[in-house]
Amino acid sequence: MNNQKIIQKIINYINSVLKYTNNITYEEFIVNSMMIEACIFNLSQIGELVNKLDKEYILKYPEVPWKKMKGLRNRIIHDYEGVNLKLIWEIIYIDIKSLKEQLLNLDK
Repeated sequence: MNNQKIIQKIINYINSVLKYTNNITYEEFIVNSMMIEACIFNLSQIGELVNKLDKEYILKYPEVPWKKMKGLRNRIIHDYEGVNLKLIWEIIYIDIKSLKEQLLNLDK
């Protein structure tokens, strides 16, 4: 799979998370197990897809938090029961929109 297809898949996962959490508060988020599981799944898929990008492609865009995306995936996969929901919410509420913008502007 080429890098552009992978980036588009990552953006699709981001869009899913944004759709699920649109107009939702943290308090609503933490009591909705289906939403938590859906968001965590999508975030883990993002990290999984980063592992499929060419190393040269990753090096070309050092401003993108590739390591953080892979690291989050590893934390989710290896310690699902211990996932910090406050951290997940901060990623969704603060970081994910800017990540989407960064990804949309790659190769432009």
